[in-house]
Amino acid sequence: SAVALLVLVAAVGLAVALGLLLRAPVNRFCAASSNQTGFLCDDRATCVPASQVCNRVSNCGNGEDEQEELCGDVPRSLPGYLVFRCSNPAYWVYADRRCDGMNDCGDCSDEMGSLAACPPCGSEWWSCSPVLYQFCSCVPRRLCRDGVQHCLSWSDEYIC
Repeated sequence: SAVALLVLVAAVGLAVALGLLLRAPVNRFCAASSNQTGFLCDDRATCVPASQVCNRVSNCGNGEDEQEELCGDVPRSLPGYLVFRCSNPAYWVYADRRCDGMNDCGDCSDEMGSLAACPPCGSEWWSCSPVLYQFCSCVPRRLCRDGVQHCLSWSDEYIC
């Protein structure tokens, strides 16, 4: 009877331990292409860029990037690492849209300032005060010398 009790206690302990392991949160943070924030699939190899999570297209083999638990109340249901909150609390963007050179928040808070913490313009960008609010402090170099003013100072046409 003592052995049966010991086996029963061991079985309950194992069941509790397995139950806790199954409920343990899975870290799904990963770095996608261009070192941007991503979502790690169940296969532990596929890293889906943040902006492709909850887009109604399954990028993970088991569709975990589109599950109701994750996508049911976007952005509240998304893990914090997939979301960047703009300076205006009413707006947010996917984390991989931060520091991508485009004004996704509408007020450049995803490209400039302490919230975004973006590096200076990269080699593919020209630093200036843009004419269009599509860009914040950098203009794509591919737009240099194209005959269209993109910088207030016209530096994209004469210096860039």
